[in-house]
Amino acid sequence: MIKKRVKQYIEKEKLFSPESKVFVALSGGADSVALLRLLHSIGYRCEAAHCNFHLRGTESDRDERFVRGLCRELGIPLHTTHFDTTGYAAEKHVSIEMAARDLRYEWFEKLRVEYRADAIAVAHHQDDSVETMLLNLIRGTGIKGLLGIRPRNGSIVRPLLCATREEIIRYLRHIKQEYVTDSTNTEDEYTRNKIRLHLLPLMEEINPSVKKNLTETGSYLNEAYAIYHKGIADAKERVMTPEGIRIDKLLEEPAPRSILFEILHPLGFNPSQINDITSALQSQPGKIFTNEKWRVIKDRSLLLIDSLQSEEEEENPPFRLISEEKSYTPDFQIPRGKEYACFDADKLNAPLHCRKWQKGDVFVPFGMKGKKKVSDYLTDHKFSIKQKEQQWVLCCGEHIAWLIGERTDDRFRIDEHTRRVVIYRTI
Repeated sequence: MIKKRVKQYIEKEKLFSPESKVFVALSGGADSVALLRLLHSIGYRCEAAHCNFHLRGTESDRDERFVRGLCRELGIPLHTTHFDTTGYAAEKHVSIEMAARDLRYEWFEKLRVEYRADAIAVAHHQDDSVETMLLNLIRGTGIKGLLGIRPRNGSIVRPLLCATREEIIRYLRHIKQEYVTDSTNTEDEYTRNKIRLHLLPLMEEINPSVKKNLTETGSYLNEAYAIYHKGIADAKERVMTPEGIRIDKLLEEPAPRSILFEILHPLGFNPSQINDITSALQSQPGKIFTNEKWRVIKDRSLLLIDSLQSEEEEENPPFRLISEEKSYTPDFQIPRGKEYACFDADKLNAPLHCRKWQKGDVFVPFGMKGKKKVSDYLTDHKFSIKQKEQQWVLCCGEHIAWLIGERTDDRFRIDEHTRRVVIYRTI
């Protein structure tokens, strides 16, 4: 009996207690209707939450009318909301599916907090978990993606993972409960529907027990993942530093690519990019790999992981310059420290401004007579690519007066003719 099995599953996975207040995500489809009816009949304190995404015209409004009627019949409080899903997807540059997912889960959490509920129950079942495994496998995934759908993710719980779609439909027929059907479930526009409508039936022709076998495989992998997760966590401790990933330590690991996958995949790097990064580990420094939000820089001894800055952050220096002018006397002490720069005030005879260094920039390093390219100076001093990108200069007109935090230009130095000095300091 599905009712007894769901109750046992909730207790086994410790999804919530009999005293818990549970919100049920109610779309009106068979799965969510069955979930609400089961939890209600078992005796849990339930309230329902329905999202109208306005994606299927009159069907979307039909679904809302249906869930209102069902909740009224059962005496269950209902919370509803409406979304401009298409507009949100365009604004965020994401797919309609991703937009709907983000909107609903964000609203669920607000609802849970506002009404002090213990959990949000969603109606994913065993078939959904199998489809997710296959979907992740097709797209490319690590071991975590082959575990299927997990019973709990924070406050989101899934009490129906112990039941198949067929069992759910049989239960609804048994209690003579109606539900609505999403017409898009029969269309194969979406990859998941193609798996449900075409791939899984073909696999069942080869092996009628394929869903059961995949579910059991997911269970075995879940145990293996616990061991794998511990090994990855230990490896991260060995290879990660505050500056980046130590390439020599990474290459000493038995599976460098797997470690890179677990570090970079959560940041949005796909398997193909991670393969390229792995191949570049022993190549010359300078390669950069990017996605929308992050980049990985192959430096001499490190893989540098850096978030992509906005244009505003790029234009504004991460420091503030303050200056102080003084008369130059025999007892004047030149300040020490890389945060200071001291100049002959009369030699700063053009407007001063700050900018990042540019390709082709030259200056005369303090103590030298000839010009040197800034790029060569930074390379000679073993600056990483990231450090080079973050190097700013103080310019006097067209000339660099100070490679900020590094070295001043000899042309602006204090000498025997100096009468006034200007001291610059970064804070």
